[in-house]
Amino acid sequence: MLSGTFMVVLDFFIVNVALPSIQHELHAGSAALQWMVAGYGLATAVALISGGRLGDIHGRRRIFMVGIALFIIASALCGLAPSAAVLVGARIAQGAAGALLLPQVTAMLGGLYSGEQRARAFAAYGLALGLDYTFSKDGKCLVYTVASSWLVIIALSLLLAPRVLPALPAQRTSRLDVAGAALLAVSLTALLLPLVQGRDAGWPAWSLLALAGSLPLLVLFWQQQRSVARAGGQPLLAPKLIGQRGFALGLLVTLAFYAGNASFYFVLALYLQQGLHLAPLDSGLVFTALAGGFFATSMAAPRLGRWLGKQAIFAGACVLAVGHALMFVLVSEAATPSLAPIVGVLLVQGCGLGMVMAPLVATLLAGLPPEHAGVAAGVLSTVQQLGNALGVALIGIVFYGAGSAGFAHSLIYLLATSLIVAVLYRRFIKETLQ
Repeated sequence: MLSGTFMVVLDFFIVNVALPSIQHELHAGSAALQWMVAGYGLATAVALISGGRLGDIHGRRRIFMVGIALFIIASALCGLAPSAAVLVGARIAQGAAGALLLPQVTAMLGGLYSGEQRARAFAAYGLALGLDYTFSKDGKCLVYTVASSWLVIIALSLLLAPRVLPALPAQRTSRLDVAGAALLAVSLTALLLPLVQGRDAGWPAWSLLALAGSLPLLVLFWQQQRSVARAGGQPLLAPKLIGQRGFALGLLVTLAFYAGNASFYFVLALYLQQGLHLAPLDSGLVFTALAGGFFATSMAAPRLGRWLGKQAIFAGACVLAVGHALMFVLVSEAATPSLAPIVGVLLVQGCGLGMVMAPLVATLLAGLPPEHAGVAAGVLSTVQQLGNALGVALIGIVFYGAGSAGFAHSLIYLLATSLIVAVLYRRFIKETLQ
């Protein structure tokens, strides 16, 4: 199951390794290069909820296997693409296939495991996500090696899936809300596309209009979902699910956390190479401290859960906030601080990230009705993607707008997001304990 998550998330990042070669060999312009990255992420984000719903209807193992097969085909097209335009189209198809895979993983983990085994399974899931993010920055040689052998890994997953994954019950009487899926795709595209490309393009008029139009489109989608539910149909996004205060608060926690997650990697990589003038390899080695802390607390997540109970994520957000505050002090006191204290603080920040990310999905999905498992997982994954895009867009404005103090100002933003996670999660705990 985790092979699907690992390859889909990693494949978003590894294309960056090949962009210079793609530009040279396929004579790709800057717009095409941006779409090779943004198109993949956008297609994944807008189709995740529909992918989760298809898993509920047709069976999660079946849709998981369909997603893997389509991912293999789309990836082969990427490798064989004779032009930049074909490669962009194949990358978008890759992202759509990934949207079939990702929600099935979290739904199956929740359905197949319980108790201590469930905690360990979701800790492994959080670790897979964190390693994806970290490997993308921590040594491009490792990423390139994994990328070159991904076909073998994903093909083995397809062959093994019918043998090792049980066929969980499907809602055969349900049908996909096609109108709702189309309306949601348009709404999320209007929201995410400007966030992905608006800053690099200088926020042209189309990006501002799209952002302004996304809210009424989302309201229209919600009204359509309520209408389908009132008529006795099967809406894409069950109003009862979103109406649960606990789940709604969980979505806000997820949005706040991921708005400070990818954005942290983004500004840290820029600071290490542009601010401290480290070579890419040296920068990657510094990132190992962050990865080490993340790995340690991710592996210890079940034990931390037994020790701290529901407060484990709150404690992780506080640890992360302390790490961001310490890093702010370091970079504010010296223009070029020494690497030793930076490495130490990165270890603290990595511990905080692991304490939050590893148990987050399992905690938020706990207690939801089984019939909503797939769509709930799709909603959570969509909010993760939205948080990543929103965070990078916001921190890009802060980082580039503050000149030489960009990283310090970015740390204030990151500190704020971690404190918001802590506050919202405390509200979530109170709501779910009532």
